[in-house]
Order: sequence, then C-alpha cells, then structure tokens
Amino acid sequence: MRILLRTIIFLLVSIAATAQPPTEIISVAPQAGDGIWTFLRRQGLSPNEYMEQFKNLNQGKFTPDGGLYMHHQYLVPVIAKEWDEPLFGPEHQRITLTDDALQNTVFYLISGHGGYDPGAIGKYGNKELYEDEYAYDITLRLAKNLMAHEAKVYIIVRDNDGIRDQSYLTPDEDETVMGKPIPLDQLERLKQRTDLVNDLYKKENAPYQRCIEIHLDSRSKNKQMDVFFYHHKNSKKGKSMAETLRSIFEQNYNKHQPGRGFNGTVTQRNLYVLRKTNPVAVFIELGNIRNFRDQQRFILEDNRQALANWLTAGIVQDYKKEQQLNGHN
Repeated sequence: MRILLRTIIFLLVSIAATAQPPTEIISVAPQAGDGIWTFLRRQGLSPNEYMEQFKNLNQGKFTPDGGLYMHHQYLVPVIAKEWDEPLFGPEHQRITLTDDALQNTVFYLISGHGGYDPGAIGKYGNKELYEDEYAYDITLRLAKNLMAHEAKVYIIVRDNDGIRDQSYLTPDEDETVMGKPIPLDQLERLKQRTDLVNDLYKKENAPYQRCIEIHLDSRSKNKQMDVFFYHHKNSKKGKSMAETLRSIFEQNYNKHQPGRGFNGTVTQRNLYVLRKTNPVAVFIELGNIRNFRDQQRFILEDNRQALANWLTAGIVQDYKKEQQLNGHN
C-alpha cells in the first residue's frame, strides 16, 4: 500500500540548465516480490533515470544483495503536480501537470536568432515586428505545454521576458544561449547552439529525443504563407515528425476555418541545424512576418498559443506513433 508522507521534501531543480518538472519525495512500502526495477516502475519512474537518485535517498536500507526489505518504507522521488517555472514570467510561471503523455522524452527547443540578430522584421502600422521576439514567445509556450505532459525540455535560447500577452513584443538584445553570450558571427551562432544541443544529447538516455527550431519567414508583403516544416534528407524520423505536425495543422485549420485549405509543406533542407544536430530535428517556419494576414498569427496572443498547442498535439502524436512502432502500448 502506498503511503504518502505529506511532510514532503522538495528537490529543487535549477532552471540554469533545463526547464523540467521538479520532484518531491514520498515514502512508499514495496509489495511482495518487488525488486528495485519493478518497484520504481510501479511508481511511474524510469529505473534508468531514477535508479541512482533512489539508491542515494535510501542508503543503508537494502539487503546484502541489493534488494528491498518488505515492510520497510523507501523514499521515492515523484513528479510534482504543480510548480512554478520563473523562466516563463510571473503571469505564466505556474505549471500544472496534466498527464504523463511525454514521460521519458527530451526536447531541445531553439527559437531563431536573438542577441544582436533580430531575424526578419515586419512592419505593422507604426510598429516593427521582430522575428526573434515572436519565435521566442511561441517557443516558451510550447516548452510549457511539453512540460505539462512531463517532458524534459531544454530551452536553448533564453531571455528574461517570459511569456508575454501583448500584441507588440518590445525588442531587446539580451538573449543568451543558456547564459552564454550569442556570437556576432552567424556561423558561430549556429555552431554554438548545435554544439550545446549535441553535448546535452550525449548526457541523456531517453529513447525519444527531438530538436525543434522555430522561425518566422520574410517574403514579399503580398505573399501569404502557411506553416512550413523542414527535415534533413537522411532523417526518416525527422520527415515522419514533420509530416505528423503538418497533418495536425491541416486538421485544425479544417476545423476552425472550414474551406480555407492548408498549403503548408514538408520538405528536406540542408540547413545547418538539421545537418549538424545529433537528435532528430525539425525546422519550422510559422509564416511571413511581412504579410498582414500572417501577422495576425503572431500579434494575437491567442493565435500564438494556438500555434504552440497544435505543435504540442503533433509532438504527442508523433511520440505515440514511435511507441507503437517499438511495440509499446
């Protein structure tokens, strides 16, 4: 029987490296026949990820052969149901765990440009819209959604703005790559991000890891665009994920704007991040920042949230598809 000690000890997870759900400690007695792996799985924990922490929490409480004593209470880390993530800003920092649909997954989210490079710039009335600000806001919304499904999320490009509800997102140049200054040289900027993703990827052992880069495009003012998805030519999983994301967008446009149609495409591109990152990667262009109709996709807070929600739905579906291919229910 599971006994919860509500004098809970919280293990605080630093946001300096990654945004992820914190854990809390509960006290649980094993059932007859439980080994450590079975015991941890019964608590909804991956033994690969939590074994070391579990043993450190319970030093001196194991049998001589490393097993569990029946009728003993063991301290077990479990995911908190609610927590605050300051990176998302004071109005949006509260996260509520909705389910474990993305448990044991890892995501590396890169919002385009930043620092001295604002990316594409569109004119809206007497305001200028900066690609890096809108891409970052949507990326944060996506990160928060993924974390609510128990994913582990590395937010590669970071700012101190948090999620913002305003239509016009004031530009700045203080973005960093997880605390490190962003280089002026474009190639160095790209290398800095991909090297960091690859270093983090080496340390993770989750079977499902994805890198997602989010941009806004710049075309002629008259060129309205749907969302485009790019993958590396040799990445079958990247192509599959891009196609799943596109399918979700098409379904949502058909539902919310019947008769509109959806012309977003999935294509292969030889982009640096797709070529150099080790995890499966998808590069997304959300629309034309210079086109008036596309601008509504960005300046309206509800639309930015919808973009994040649809991306989340596509990611969950892609993960389920991979689980089924690997024989998991």
